Amino acid sequence: MKKRVENAKTLTQLLAPVDPKASLAQRNLQLIALLDWVRGDRQSVEAATARVAELVSLAEQSPVLRERLQRWWQAIMQSVDITMLLADFGFAQRTSMLSELAERLRHKVLPNNPDTIDASELFMAALYSEFDALWLNALDEDLINRLSQVFTPEQGSGEASTHWHHALADAITYCAGNILATGFAPELRLRMTKEMRDAQPFHALVSDAESLRVEVLHPLRTSNRLDATVARLRDRLDACRNAANTVYTHFEDNGISVGLVFRLRQLRARIVRVRELLECLLSPKPAVAAVRLMARLVSVSRERRSLKALFMANSSLLAAKVAERNAETGSHYITRTPSEYFSMVKKAAGGGLVMAFTTLIKFGLYSFAFSAFWGGFWAGVNYAASFVLVQLFHFTVATKQPAMTAPAMAAKLKNIEDEGSEQAFVDEVTHLVRSQVAAILGNVLIVFPAVLGITLLLAKLLGHSAISEHEARHVIDTLKPWGGSLLFAAFTGVLLFASSIFAGWVENWFVLNRLDAAIHYNPRITRAIGAARATRIALFLRNNLSGLAANISLGFMLGLVPVIAAFFGLGLDVRHVTLSTGQMAAAASALGPEVMHMAAFWWSMATLLFIGALNVLVSFYLAFRLALIAQNVTGVERSRIARALRQRIFHSPLSFFAPSRANV
Repeated sequence: MKKRVENAKTLTQLLAPVDPKASLAQRNLQLIALLDWVRGDRQSVEAATARVAELVSLAEQSPVLRERLQRWWQAIMQSVDITMLLADFGFAQRTSMLSELAERLRHKVLPNNPDTIDASELFMAALYSEFDALWLNALDEDLINRLSQVFTPEQGSGEASTHWHHALADAITYCAGNILATGFAPELRLRMTKEMRDAQPFHALVSDAESLRVEVLHPLRTSNRLDATVARLRDRLDACRNAANTVYTHFEDNGISVGLVFRLRQLRARIVRVRELLECLLSPKPAVAAVRLMARLVSVSRERRSLKALFMANSSLLAAKVAERNAETGSHYITRTPSEYFSMVKKAAGGGLVMAFTTLIKFGLYSFAFSAFWGGFWAGVNYAASFVLVQLFHFTVATKQPAMTAPAMAAKLKNIEDEGSEQAFVDEVTHLVRSQVAAILGNVLIVFPAVLGITLLLAKLLGHSAISEHEARHVIDTLKPWGGSLLFAAFTGVLLFASSIFAGWVENWFVLNRLDAAIHYNPRITRAIGAARATRIALFLRNNLSGLAANISLGFMLGLVPVIAAFFGLGLDVRHVTLSTGQMAAAASALGPEVMHMAAFWWSMATLLFIGALNVLVSFYLAFRLALIAQNVTGVERSRIARALRQRIFHSPLSFFAPSRANV
């Protein structure tokens, strides 16, 4: 009872300064304050609706207050354009995702301005919380009608209804115009199917919207004509939506543009908005429909200001395409038969041999005493060139596989509920682990003796060790488990994942812009290098661009990221298992046989196992999580899969390390 009296006292204080003749800013501030009072502490929807009922009751009991509220509300409605709120709120003012990002940042950083005639800006300042949508939806029909009568003059109720209908009809026409403009945009129209272009679904949309306006607002309209007009407009909207959907089919084969996805989502959202406005316009209970529409706009307002929603909504398709392309590539890295297993070992051995020379070149770069940036740059060139050579010779580096194989694994989970799919997924996990073991062993078991042998040969030819004793001890110290190596190994896994994402993006960009066809047929290029060579280059890039982008980007990240991190005082470094193994071999060669008696050496050698595991696991985990999201894999029973994996480990643990003869 005491709380109720306090609420009534607060409401009286809020309503006292309400004045229809107040300035624009003051009226808007009074509206914001009144809604803040209704909202309360945002803990109880029932309490908020009770406060609305209290406001209505107070106005019904005081004719003077009611008249003042009506004139005040009328002044607010006349100062803003409600049509733009209904039609355009929640949509980007420009058709660029970057422009929309800048606009959302502006809304987050800059304070709201109550001195505005922009209905959308006032709406965002007055109804900004998701709680507002809850209490608006909780208002019952009787309370909504009473609230409408409190704020609408009885003698002008018909005029107010006509004004509301005009605003809705204008908003539908405005939305139709925007849908038409987007549907005629060349970048979208050219990606629709020919059948949809020939059907011309967008051409008569504005005409249908204008016909609806005439039928709704004309006093001599008949229900039959109105129903036919509404049905025609709804069919037209369905046709426009179907035409827009065909663009997504084009994306499946020709690459995805985030900008185009953004425009498509805007187009589909405007079609939904027209349907919502249409339902509100035709509703036999306009006050209830208006409140429900306002509640919907509150949710739109929350999405409108969210940076996360912008990125998630418009990047999901790109992420799916990147994951899909990586899944196609990654399936080649999973061995299933003994012949594939030993082929993987041979390829990994070749990769380990290349990495041996990479390690020695890295030590050689130290002698030039480059500055920090140029030292990192030339180290990146060394890594990138080595990774590209590995690719061109069809060798493999173990740590580059997980980010590619993870999407292929996630794709297997799509049908996990099917009969037998659970064991099939466990089989695939077994194949994957075995493939990773084969690749890591092939890399490590070759790079160590290769570096050791080359450095011993160089020492005999030069008369001194390839690296100094000081450098050798530094290598051992930096690879100790308590020196940050494990953290740096995990960070390297992040870089491995990032390179795969960059590779997928580059390949998508290449396909989206049809650069293979441009290289193949462009007259300037064919005249300069010849048609046959242009064809070979186009085919080579189409088949290898993803790998080149991954290798080059990874190489430069391994070389430059530690330098950039040091510039900001972060102290991050990279630990790649194959390169680290090569460095340990060079250190052992420089220190000689006594290294076998150094405890630090054996600690660092043991750390290599964990570096390899972290490189693989972190990269795989990040890629797997992205693939699950991108491919909409949800509701997987993890306990069931874990149980099946435990059974496989218990009954045939060797299957994770060596291929079974049954797979021959």
